[in-house]
Amino acid sequence: MPNHSFVTEFVLLGLSQNPNLQKMVFVVFLFVYVATIGGNMLIVGTVVCSPALLECPMYFFLAFLSFLDACFSSVITPKMIADSLCERKTISFEGCMVQLFAEHFLAGVEVIVLTAMAYDRYVAICKPLRYSSIMNRRLCHALMGVAWTGGFLHSIIQILFTFQLPFCGPNVIDHFMCDLYPLLKLACTDTHIFGLLVVANSGSICIIIFSLLILSYGVILFSLRKHSSEGQRKALSTCGSHIAVVLLFFIPCIFIYARPPSAFSFDKMVAIFYTMLTPLLNPLIYTFRNKDVKNAIRKMWNRLVAISGEE
Repeated sequence: MPNHSFVTEFVLLGLSQNPNLQKMVFVVFLFVYVATIGGNMLIVGTVVCSPALLECPMYFFLAFLSFLDACFSSVITPKMIADSLCERKTISFEGCMVQLFAEHFLAGVEVIVLTAMAYDRYVAICKPLRYSSIMNRRLCHALMGVAWTGGFLHSIIQILFTFQLPFCGPNVIDHFMCDLYPLLKLACTDTHIFGLLVVANSGSICIIIFSLLILSYGVILFSLRKHSSEGQRKALSTCGSHIAVVLLFFIPCIFIYARPPSAFSFDKMVAIFYTMLTPLLNPLIYTFRNKDVKNAIRKMWNRLVAISGEE
């Protein structure tokens, strides 16, 4: 990689250079990370250990989404927590590229999973008599395969172009992670075309899929007028959780990537929402609004207590 011989590492400025504020960052985001991993793994374990939930496509996708959120948070948050205790925050060039690839790979997979979850709710509410025949196990596995493939293609396109950029200094990134626009500012070449590629690859995808998701939920909500009041209540509760997750994930991403190529200092605060807070809130949103998940968690807890009592 001769183009990158001048830069072997990047310096991350993090959220703040204030030592006292960095200690607060360590405490707050350590709690956030532990809660994120615990909450998401609780949902994964609950669904996997409950055959009735695992056989339902909605909970199959929910467990997969929780697994993705745990992985997505682990790509970024531990590094930021560790850096908050360091006076000089560095990341190697290779580590930066790995973090960048993993971030966009997992985000791309999550976008498709959210789309699959919206389709599942559409079939369940608008075509209930054909639900079991349409949303069969083969289709669910196929959708997961599409998600992994789509996420990989989305990320590999950007990482291949990033590898071609020359970085000859400076090497200071005003962010707590490696991301595309902060890296473009450091490249020793005209990055206008690459910036447009980022908008086309990330920004347009976010806008198009977000618009389709909102439209699909609009169709679902419109079709609810034909259902009973009990059916409307249950469907609204489920769709409300999905819509909340979609808004939390897509709005910050659209703000970051669906604009003319540029990097602002407050991008760091916006990035916190979709990299750390959304993975934390997803389990809370789905758990508190879903009786099946709460009942399954209660049963699993009772089983664990019974087993520990026997020992």
